[in-house]
Amino acid sequence: MSLPLRYAVGGVALAIVLNLLLRSFVKIGGIFATLLIATATATLLALAFRFIQQRAPAPGERWRIVLGYGGILGVLYLGLLAMMALQDTPSPMGVLLFLVHYLCYPVLAALLLSERIFARLR
Repeated sequence: MSLPLRYAVGGVALAIVLNLLLRSFVKIGGIFATLLIATATATLLALAFRFIQQRAPAPGERWRIVLGYGGILGVLYLGLLAMMALQDTPSPMGVLLFLVHYLCYPVLAALLLSERIFARLR
């Protein structure tokens, strides 16, 4: 498994665990929970990369991490949307809101893995 894919899979696993903890046990929901979890996951992903690799990710590495992370989460979100559609067809606004929840994860990961953020972490 390539280095960026390891970080992407680790980020997905962390996002799943944090979602389960906050949404099930702490009972936090909605867009606030999504932003909190996406920010925490992206921050921990960036800090793990910095701690383990002792450097900022190269632009190619950063995009492979973000695309892998977003792609895996995208497949999981599509599965969740399909399960929701089996119960009741979601409205267009519901699908849009679902897309906004999903996009928080790769967008925040791209932002927090950027070189500007890494320069501030020093």
